Amino acid sequence: MKKKKIHPYVLIILTFLGVILIGTGLIALPISSTSGKSFGFVDSLFMVTSAVCVTGLTVMDMSAQMTPFGFVVMALLMEIGGLSIITIAVFFFIVIGAKISVGNRFLLRESLNQNSVGGIVGLVRRIVLTSVTIQLIGVVINMFAMMPYTNYDFFKALGYSVFHSVAAFNNAGFDIFGPNSMIPFAGNVILNASTIFLIVVGGIGFVVINDIIKKRSFKKLRLHSKIVLITTLVLILGGMVLLKLTMNEMTWLQALFTSVTSRTAGFTTVDLSTLTPGAYLVVVILMFIGTSPCSTGGGVKTTTIFVIVATIFYFAKGKKTKAFGRRIPDGAIFKAFVLVTLAMIVVVVGTFAICIIQPQLGVQEVIFEVVSAFSTTGLSMGITTSLNKVNRLIISLLMFLGRIGPLTVIGVVNKNWMTDSKEDVQYVEEKVIIG
Repeated sequence: MKKKKIHPYVLIILTFLGVILIGTGLIALPISSTSGKSFGFVDSLFMVTSAVCVTGLTVMDMSAQMTPFGFVVMALLMEIGGLSIITIAVFFFIVIGAKISVGNRFLLRESLNQNSVGGIVGLVRRIVLTSVTIQLIGVVINMFAMMPYTNYDFFKALGYSVFHSVAAFNNAGFDIFGPNSMIPFAGNVILNASTIFLIVVGGIGFVVINDIIKKRSFKKLRLHSKIVLITTLVLILGGMVLLKLTMNEMTWLQALFTSVTSRTAGFTTVDLSTLTPGAYLVVVILMFIGTSPCSTGGGVKTTTIFVIVATIFYFAKGKKTKAFGRRIPDGAIFKAFVLVTLAMIVVVVGTFAICIIQPQLGVQEVIFEVVSAFSTTGLSMGITTSLNKVNRLIISLLMFLGRIGPLTVIGVVNKNWMTDSKEDVQYVEEKVIIG
């Protein structure tokens, strides 16, 4: 009897669900709450989903309501969510010298969005070691800001520094400082610089980091890496300038920080309820775009937007889509448009559902919350704690969909995942009028 193979996308989804359920059980324990009482299933599920999906939305004041045990669990969940349980598990197998099967290599290929299984094990090793190293650098830098903040209590400052470094690198955005996020540190150059560094490095993607370490020259980088770096730079600088122009009361440091953190990190040094319409639109667009593939962040990704913009540009010129002297495959273009379309549908449906269930909520705030959840950003205009249990479950679902990706969900129905076989029946092509 032929053994039936399980679709890798199904395994990816199941591993995330498994981690979320285990984490929910731990956070629901009374030991996680300062009150000694359980947070309840829905709130625990919301917090854990937000951590595993590296979002940062929260229905409680973590600094006042969560114990050190709870913070440790949340930090571990963010780490697992950022790197993925599959990557961490394979790294553990590598450490103990276990053999990595072909099936696991293929699963890794799908999880890391690679084109082949060649060198995948070495990539996993570099991903984990590089990630840990970068976060440790962040911890050291954070200590300079945390020591004065904690009245020079070394161990308390260390705990703050570690949690913030993990949250920043994994683009999770959970605050250990209280409900005001990083507003009290708006002028602290050290903590702002450290957070920006961690967010950007975690957001460009492990493949790009690996490419930079190996090539050490922009000209020698792969096309993917070039697109990611250029698009990231344009979005950060463009977002900073637009935010400063639309909200003049922001300092340049606040504008830069907001531009960076809006791309799925979730920290803030400004009161988001004071955003002008222009600044609001800039933040929503940055959240929707998000970070890059194979990173710790979400959104439709920088490469997706680059390919769409490039396609429109070259379509207007009547030419094939190109970038840096290379032609972009039609399959990648098709995938980009499908992803953005699916993302927009999810945002519209999610917004509609929440507005129907709680019509007293403002549409502007709901759209912001939905985009933030789906892009796994974690920014909020203050309505998260006002959501009822049903809408908290909807937001949890949006965070989950945003983290695993819409293409992963619809990819489950692809019966030809093991091959590149074409359709058995070839149909006659006929033009359709578009536009």
